[in-house]
Amino acid sequence: MSRGAGTGGPGLPDRLRIAATSPGPPGGADPSRRPAALTRCVAVDPATFADVYWGRRPLLSRAVDLAGPAGFTDLLDRPAADQLLSRHGLRTPFLRVARDGEVFAEPTYTGGAGAGAEIDDQVLDERVLGLYADGATLVLQGLHRLWPPIISFVGELSTTLGQPLQANAYLTPAGSRGFATHYDTHDVFVLQTEGRKRWRVHDPVLIDPLPQQTWSGRADEVAARSEAAPALDVVLGPGDALYLPRGWLHSATAQQESSIHLTVGVRAFTRYSLVEALLELAVTEPRLRTSLPFGADPGEPAGVTSELTATVAVLRDWLASVEPGQVAARMRRRAWSAVRPAPLPPLQQVDRIRTLTVDDVIRHRPGLRWRLTSQSDDRVTLQIFDRTVEFPGRCVPALRTVLDTAGVRVGDLPGLDTTADQLVLARRLLREAVAVAD
Repeated sequence: MSRGAGTGGPGLPDRLRIAATSPGPPGGADPSRRPAALTRCVAVDPATFADVYWGRRPLLSRAVDLAGPAGFTDLLDRPAADQLLSRHGLRTPFLRVARDGEVFAEPTYTGGAGAGAEIDDQVLDERVLGLYADGATLVLQGLHRLWPPIISFVGELSTTLGQPLQANAYLTPAGSRGFATHYDTHDVFVLQTEGRKRWRVHDPVLIDPLPQQTWSGRADEVAARSEAAPALDVVLGPGDALYLPRGWLHSATAQQESSIHLTVGVRAFTRYSLVEALLELAVTEPRLRTSLPFGADPGEPAGVTSELTATVAVLRDWLASVEPGQVAARMRRRAWSAVRPAPLPPLQQVDRIRTLTVDDVIRHRPGLRWRLTSQSDDRVTLQIFDRTVEFPGRCVPALRTVLDTAGVRVGDLPGLDTTADQLVLARRLLREAVAVAD
């Protein structure tokens, strides 16, 4: 099943492109590392994945054909899962529990945290043990914010795809199934870590569903489609991977041994995202804020026909005046707030600020989104994911060197007159969490 013409451009999406005041690559991870995370997930070259599979059709990739370390146990293995469940003080919603399509109520596996932590929604390992022993699937959620190996992996993959990502782990006992046939409203990379799991995949009942178009609203269609012959019926073993575009129906059952798999969900931006940005801008048009006529019944066609015609005409006129930059500014806020840059250690960062010398090397924070614009001849603005920072205009060459390259010695920062100026700028960039020091 393919998507309609024009719904996806050819070629691998560029790294998240950020406008700047002068030519140069955008902020992000070291380009030499860009393909690594993706080639661990798909056994075709990135261009083929983008042109043939991305958002269009599933892709099964066997472990022997994937790049990188063998398997995915470096990201999460059984001891790591046990550690998260028992020693990290997890709270909801970082754990979900399900069996045969039934999602358990949170009090079933949570409770009080004991003295000094007066909360009542902490995951209790003894309750988790009982549920898992009885065949329930444990879903560790939000691992892209919890577990360091997955944080790094997801951050790199997000930079490659230019999309917000999330990561969950599914821990399923032998012979069990956590969820009935369903579809997701986001693309997923399934990475089989341990054990074996049978996946049955069916064609969509709704192509490219949006977040508000969940499968539960089409439960009868989903159930009927699941009775048909599957488009894919495969068993994933350790190190295998499966890519599923949003909307493709699927269910998965652990085989003779327990199973652990990761799902990396891609929260892709869509054309509807652009429509939402336009609607945000539409509030600035007075003609679209006009009240409907007194006494009009908006629930009846006769009550809205003339006003709808007038509104469409106004909307067409207004849309012709919208500048792409206005839409991009709103999309930028959404995109940047959805993807955090790489973690940095606050205590260590402060120590480096105090001890920094001209011989130290600094580099932009991996995964950082940025936009550099001139405010005037003597001021420049650096916009990052959560704030805007101003610098003297003479700092532009040094700023671009830090943001555009893999690293620079503080004493080599260009355009600054003295080593004291170089140190002041470098320390400011560390203080603003724009840069890190080796």
